[in-house]
Parts: sequence; C-alpha cells; structure tokens
Amino acid sequence: MNTKCQYKVVHPVKICLDRPLGSDYPGLIPDPVILEDVVKDKMSGVLASAGSVLTRAVELDKTCRYMEAVVCYQEGLQLMMDVLKIAPADRKEGYRAKIKEYMARAEELKKKVEEEKEAGKYHEQLRIENNSTGHSYERLFGRFLDEQLTLVTVEDPYIRSTHQLYNLLRFCEMVVKSQAKVKTIKLITGQDDHPDQISMQTKRLQELAASLLSYNVTLEWEFSNTLHDREIRFNNGWIIKIGRGLDMYKATQGKFVIGFCDFDLRKCHETTIDIFHQKHLNTAHSVSS
Repeated sequence: MNTKCQYKVVHPVKICLDRPLGSDYPGLIPDPVILEDVVKDKMSGVLASAGSVLTRAVELDKTCRYMEAVVCYQEGLQLMMDVLKIAPADRKEGYRAKIKEYMARAEELKKKVEEEKEAGKYHEQLRIENNSTGHSYERLFGRFLDEQLTLVTVEDPYIRSTHQLYNLLRFCEMVVKSQAKVKTIKLITGQDDHPDQISMQTKRLQELAASLLSYNVTLEWEFSNTLHDREIRFNNGWIIKIGRGLDMYKATQGKFVIGFCDFDLRKCHETTIDIFHQKHLNTAHSVSS
C-alpha cells in the first residue's frame, strides 16, 4: 500500500443545534423546559464527540492510515447511532444519510485492508514528529493485539539501561492488559561490556519474567552482539519496524512531572514506524497453541 490515496472522503459531521427539542418529546416529564434542556445538552455532547472522532477518521483516511481510520469511523458511527435515538424527527433523515456515507467508507476501507493483507502487500507508515505527544504503546500497537495473538517477538539491541528496561516493562503491561492470549514474549537484545551493567540487566529481566508468570506469560530472552534492526513481530501476521525501537520517548525533567507515568503525555523523539502484514507469518509456537 505504497501508492498515494486515491479515495474521495466525505466531510466531517456539521454540528448545528438551531432548533429547540422539547416539543419533540411531549409528556415524558412534567416540565417541557427542563426536558428541552436535558435532551439538548445530551444531544449536543454526543454530537460534539461524534464530530471530533469522525473528523479524526477523515484525517487518518486522507493520510492512508486505513486501519486507524476504520477504528475511528466505527467509534464515530456508534456515537451517531446514539444521536439518532434522541434526534427530533425532522433531523433523523439527515443523520441517517451521514451514517450511511461513513458506514460505506468504513466498509470500503476494511475490504481494502483485508485485500492488502491477503496479498501480503499491506504497508502503513507513521511519522512521529520531534516533541510530539499522544504516542503511547497502547495507541501505537493496541490495535494489533487480537485474540489470535499468542507470541510476541521484540528485537531491539538497546534494552539494557534502567529506562530501556522500564520501556519493556510498560510494553509487557500493554500486552497483559489486552484481549490477546499471549503465551510468550521473546526478547532479542544486546549487552554492555561492563559486568555490573550485565548483572543489572539480567536481574531486571529475571524479575520481569517472574512477574509475567503470574499472568501465565513466559518471558524468554537471548543476547546478540550483531543485532542492529529494531522490530516487533506478532504471530498474527503484523510486523512493526521502529526507527528508534521502544526507546522513542524523551526523558522528563523530573519524576513528579506530567508525562513521567503516562506515555501519551510524554514527548517523543522524531522517528518513523513502518507497519507490514505478512499473511503466512507463523511459527511452530502458534501452530502448537
């Protein structure tokens, strides 16, 4: 999917509340003024949320980030269905038309993604700008953690220092929290020459492995002095190549500042993430499981 987008996208929802709603709900509560305010506030809030999510979907669609766009289209459509339930009669037809447009586009994208996956040609590229935020592991990788996933392989030569090991810990936490039925996380990384650093690295990995066992997940690791590429492989077919590996986040100015714990709020280094899907990527682990 290396070609430019050739699809025409529909425009985001126009949020406009120009008529009172109380008259459309007679007899539900004694005071029609109160009813009007309640319904109007609820509808206004849901419409605003739907407009925001669908606008994001269109932006992702335009930049060929189709999988993310589908997710946003689906979330926005659910919100629009909620709007339809409480909308006045004279607006329902307009909302139905919008829902139909967005639904058709979402289905078109889903079909395109599946075709690319089947052909083994799926490629999506994300560019993370310097100092940008909103790029937690959950947001970047969560969509690939489905119920078919049982094995995750992380190749990163720099899971050595304390903060890099914390990155691995947070990545593992994301996997554990997901719907995926992961049984094994395999790490291939490098080692420093200093004995104290090697001892610390091994101790931390052993500690993490013991913790993961309580979630029925096995952590395996091996060291390579020739490893250079940074890649995450999921045995459901997804392959993620990251320019900076897991270590894409900048250090905060202290431990009690916003962004220290929540990676969505942490500033990032500039990097590129390439996402591929290989239909027949598999291992003996996934076959036996």
